[in-house]
Order: sequence, then C-alpha cells, then structure tokens
Amino acid sequence: MNISNPQVAGHPFLKALYADDYYPAPVLDRGREILLRLCERIEAERPADLAALYVLTHAATEEFNDLEASFDAAGSEIETVAREEIGEQFWFIAHAYGFADADSEELIATREW
Repeated sequence: MNISNPQVAGHPFLKALYADDYYPAPVLDRGREILLRLCERIEAERPADLAALYVLTHAATEEFNDLEASFDAAGSEIETVAREEIGEQFWFIAHAYGFADADSEELIATREW
C-alpha cells in the first residue's frame, strides 16, 4: 500500500537520527519502516477515535521495543535523543491524520526505552 497522505508521504522520518553517525542507518531504516507501516495501518483501518489510534501506535511502539536489541548490537541505543525523535515522529503521524488531541506520552505508552 502506498501512503496517500501527502504530508506523511514527503516526511523525512527520523531525519535527526540519520544525521548522527551514532545511530546505524540499517537500524534506522527498520525504524522508518515501522513508522510507515503505522501510517499504512492508519490509512487502511481509519481509527474512529483516540482509543483506536492508540491501539495502532502501541503496536508500533512494541516493534520499536524489539528494535532496541538491534541498536545495542550495532553499538548504539535508544537513549534520550532517539527517544525524543521517535516520540516526535509518533506525534507528527497522529497530527497528520487529524488526531490533534493525541497525548504524546500515550502514543508511545508501551515503550521500554
């Protein structure tokens, strides 16, 4: 499925992390794919309210939880800068799909990083 939301389709996901050599590009690529899959799910399932959106964002957050081991294996980690950037990407996605009232912490409430 292609992303139909033009704001999302042209967004440089995880740009700040790609700019820092501390974060390995192959792992960031996987993180970007998680975010794009989240967008695809939002477009396909069209959550009717915040509770339905949070189900989708929590599932994507759990994928980032699993990705943390890949960061570690590459000599990196999801630390403060990465946490902030990833969280901002979830917030951007929520707003891009019309969920202006989404709580930034609740979007990623299932995080282990």
